[in-house]
Amino acid sequence: MTTKSYSGRKIRKIIEKTLDAKRFEHTLGVSYTAAALAMKYEENVNKAEIAGLLHDCAKCIDNDKKISMCLKYNISITETEYKNPFLLHAKLGSFLAMKKYGVNDKDIINAILNHTTGRPDMSLLEKIIFVSDYIEPNRSQAPNLSLIRRIAFEDINQALLMILEDTLKYLQTMPCEIDPMTQKTYDYYKKEYA
Repeated sequence: MTTKSYSGRKIRKIIEKTLDAKRFEHTLGVSYTAAALAMKYEENVNKAEIAGLLHDCAKCIDNDKKISMCLKYNISITETEYKNPFLLHAKLGSFLAMKKYGVNDKDIINAILNHTTGRPDMSLLEKIIFVSDYIEPNRSQAPNLSLIRRIAFEDINQALLMILEDTLKYLQTMPCEIDPMTQKTYDYYKKEYA
């Protein structure tokens, strides 16, 4: 894999070819929302745009291929991820951001890495990508969505906590295993901001 560094415009063109149409629209929505939140909270807008464009760059890779790529590149796989390989898109995406797209900014890499489960003590950019993934304009199914969208531009920490709570409630109704990091993240922010 060659390492090149790309601008947001170039990444957008490459990503459009690697994602299906629905995922590409979602990606543009996340990038747009992340840029808007970055302006609101005085975070680097370019970093937010790039992290938003790349957050799902590994999403459309077949699950078996996700596992084989992780094994090939020595990316650790938890038991939960083996059972639910779709979760690997965040880890694999952060790797591809570095190796395929030349991203060397640790905050962008962490924002991609943690956009599905979150983690305790996230940076502002990590919070922005996590929240943007949930509230972007193409989303319509999540509970409390209009309220969370408003809160995101008033208090990003409160929006983060609401998203984590709603996500855990939803996952508890599903037959899949919940990644323990989602619960740890919720517990951390519940203690910090509730």
